[in-house]
Amino acid sequence: MGTSHQKGWVSVRGKKWYGYFRRTVLDPETNESKTVSTPIALGLKAKMSKFEAREKLAVEITRLTVQPAGGDSIKNGAITFGWFVQNRFFPLKEARWKEETAKVKKLLIQQNLIDEFEDVPLENFDKFTLQMHINGLAKTRCKDTVLQMRAYLRDIFAEAVDQGFLAKDPARKVMTPTQLRPTDKTTLTWNQLRDALAKLEIRDRILLELEMSNALRPGELFGVRWKGFDASACSINLTETTYKGKIRLWGKTRGSLTTIPIAKELARDLDEWKQQCPDPSPEAFIFAAPQGGFMDSSNYRKRVLHKLAQELGLPKLTFQVIRRTIATLAQKKGTVKDVQGILRHARPGTTTDVYMQEIPESVRATVNSIHTELKLGKGTRRTSSTESGAGRAKPAKRDLNSGLMVPMTTIATEPIEASERKGSRSSRGKVLEFATRMRQSPGKEVVLNA
Repeated sequence: MGTSHQKGWVSVRGKKWYGYFRRTVLDPETNESKTVSTPIALGLKAKMSKFEAREKLAVEITRLTVQPAGGDSIKNGAITFGWFVQNRFFPLKEARWKEETAKVKKLLIQQNLIDEFEDVPLENFDKFTLQMHINGLAKTRCKDTVLQMRAYLRDIFAEAVDQGFLAKDPARKVMTPTQLRPTDKTTLTWNQLRDALAKLEIRDRILLELEMSNALRPGELFGVRWKGFDASACSINLTETTYKGKIRLWGKTRGSLTTIPIAKELARDLDEWKQQCPDPSPEAFIFAAPQGGFMDSSNYRKRVLHKLAQELGLPKLTFQVIRRTIATLAQKKGTVKDVQGILRHARPGTTTDVYMQEIPESVRATVNSIHTELKLGKGTRRTSSTESGAGRAKPAKRDLNSGLMVPMTTIATEPIEASERKGSRSSRGKVLEFATRMRQSPGKEVVLNA
């Protein structure tokens, strides 16, 4: 393939300049040559004039068209980011994703990656373009979304290299921005939880009381049937979960579906609710929807929890907030392993790093305890320090001639210090002379021998 002499054309899409030119490529599906219009992202409109965009497009046309015929270089020209993700990346990942998980992940990738780069050929990407996109996401998306998109970009381009569509991975060194929007870590207090329970009728009160006591996931909570409730043993057997209108025979982790203990008083409340509920049969759901079947967690969150949060003035009230709150407040009720068992996490790190938050009152109490320990015994040490100061009596000085101990009291030291300030060199002589006079004076023996 020789050098192309076409100039192409540029246009604005959103906030960026895009350049277009025609090239003949090999269709990877039909193995036939075809002419395609190739788009290239040139840069932000705010930082580049139309003339500069045309100049950059000319450079890109030269770079992309001066290539030897045949080989992967022609084949790769027809492979866009959107086509590769939809036809090469997703099919490989779907084998490891659950059906509901696949829907969520595909939607996230579509909104944050494919919508931006769908028509851009794989070979047009470089580290700078991908890093700028991640930096942009960090300004509008939460921390978790940014981390996920960075991971997916690296997986996508690593797969493109493995499958032979690229010779070099442009996403290998894409970094996570330092400044990320903080993840929501809202927690409530014991009083706020009690206030929420006090506002509810018996069914909703028991539902939230069970949620708060055992920190159940919403799919586990609404999937509980009466056959799993054992009042005598004060336990509930979790055998299935609900999600988006479907019953699933598995949970989020291996330990999700198990028998959980419940408080005796809560067991009595559940038994009381069983006598009042519309359908107490074994196969019926404990918290069934009015028309039968299980309730939808999203509907319940909007209809009950959000309304309750607004009435009580709570910052937020969701099932996730309740689980995080219980994990945080339970720090003083048991060990980390106990809290992990309540939340049924596979790893204790998930419990401590994601769910447990610091309690400001506990932090302040710890600081006060540390300070008190530092100051322990301070009064005793201060007394010793005071005694060693200038006000303490000087050690007695021995008279070499008589063998008597002469106490160096304030009376004795004042003239000595005064004489020293005057530059006297005979301080020792004056002390000895003073001691001699005291010894020769009648009635002073008692003082000298004290």
